[in-house]
Amino acid sequence: MKGLVFAVLVALLCLLPSMAKDTPPKVQVYTREPGELGKTNTFICHVSGFHPPQISIKLLKNGQEMSGAKQTDLTFEENWHYHLTKFVRFTPKEGEAFACNVTHMENSRLYYWESDM
Repeated sequence: MKGLVFAVLVALLCLLPSMAKDTPPKVQVYTREPGELGKTNTFICHVSGFHPPQISIKLLKNGQEMSGAKQTDLTFEENWHYHLTKFVRFTPKEGEAFACNVTHMENSRLYYWESDM
């Protein structure tokens, strides 16, 4: 009996991901502290609510990928939608543009950081 219950649970778990629909990501671009020119801060791109899990996140400064960025582990919610955060330390200067480039399901989009300075 335990074997049958286990087999049914495994079959249901295998079906769940296929039941989740393709869902584009929700993207938030922000900094840890209020933005201030010349002051070191953390640039953050949080991507959530997407499925399937294949996704690419790049943090950009003036169109070029920023080095030293770190990324959290991919995690999922009960509905099989995923979330991921990428971040990097940076010191914004006047005239610089910072953005998060998110590519999901071959769709790529730029999300710009709007400083509160």
